[in-house]
Amino acid sequence: MIKQFALLSLALCMLTLGACSSDEKVKADAETNQSAVELYNTGLKAMKEKNYRLAITSFEDVERKFPYSEYATDAQLLAGKAAYEGDFFDDAIIALDRFIELHPGNDQIDYAYYLQALCYYEQISDVRRDQKATHEALNALDTLIKRFPNSQYTRDAQLKRDLTLDHLAGKEMEIGRYYLTRGHVSASISRFLNVVRSYQTTTHVPEALHRLVEAYLSLGIEDEALRIASILAHNYPGNKWYEQTYKLLNPALRAELNSERSWFDRTVESLLAPE
Repeated sequence: MIKQFALLSLALCMLTLGACSSDEKVKADAETNQSAVELYNTGLKAMKEKNYRLAITSFEDVERKFPYSEYATDAQLLAGKAAYEGDFFDDAIIALDRFIELHPGNDQIDYAYYLQALCYYEQISDVRRDQKATHEALNALDTLIKRFPNSQYTRDAQLKRDLTLDHLAGKEMEIGRYYLTRGHVSASISRFLNVVRSYQTTTHVPEALHRLVEAYLSLGIEDEALRIASILAHNYPGNKWYEQTYKLLNPALRAELNSERSWFDRTVESLLAPE
C-alpha cells in the first residue's frame, strides 16, 4: 500500500513538473517572439524617423538574438536598406551580400541586388576623379539586369546603366582632351576611339568623332580625318560637333566630304525608294 502511494505521488510530481516545463517553454517562446517583434518594430520606427543607426542596430539584434524567429530574414534585408538610406554604403553592401548568400531563393532577392547596385551607383564621383565605384555600379547593374530581366527594378536599373556608361565615356573624353591639348595626340586618339567603340549609345560619341578628326588633322593624316568626318556627317548631320568639324576641314576636304555625303544620300534614297 505504501509502495503504491509512493508511485502515485511520484507520477503526480512528474506530471506537475512536465506541465510546469511545458508552460515555461510556451512562456519563453512568447517572450522570444515578443522581443523579436519589439526590436523589429523599433527598427521600422527608427527608419521612419530617419534614425538609421538605431534602425540598423535593431534589425541586426533581431538576427543576432533571434535567428530562428519569423522576423530574422526580413530584418537582414532591412538592415541593408537602412544602411543604404543612411548613406552607410559599405555597411549596406556587406549586409546585402550576406542576405544574398544566405537567401538566394528569397522572393525579395532581386530587391537585394537592386539595393546593392544603388549603393555603388550613389558613390559615382566626378569624371575628374577615380571611377572605381562607377565600374562596380555597372557590374552590379548588369548582374541585376541579366539575372532578373522581368523584375520590377530592371527598368530603372537599365536607365541607371545607360547613365553609368555615359559617365564612363565622359571620363574617357576628359582624359582624351587632356592628352590632345598637351600634344600627346596618339594617346588622345586611343581614348576617343574607345568612346566610339565601347560607348556607342552615349551622348559623347559626336564629340569623340570630332576630336578624332582634329587629332588626325594635327598629324597630317587627312584620309583618316575625312573618313571620320564622313561618319560624323552621316550619323549626326545636325549636331554642333559636325558643324565644328566642318570648319576644321580645308576647301578640298570639304568638297570631298560633300561629294561623299551626296553619294551616301543617293544610296540611301535608292534603297528606300519603292519598286
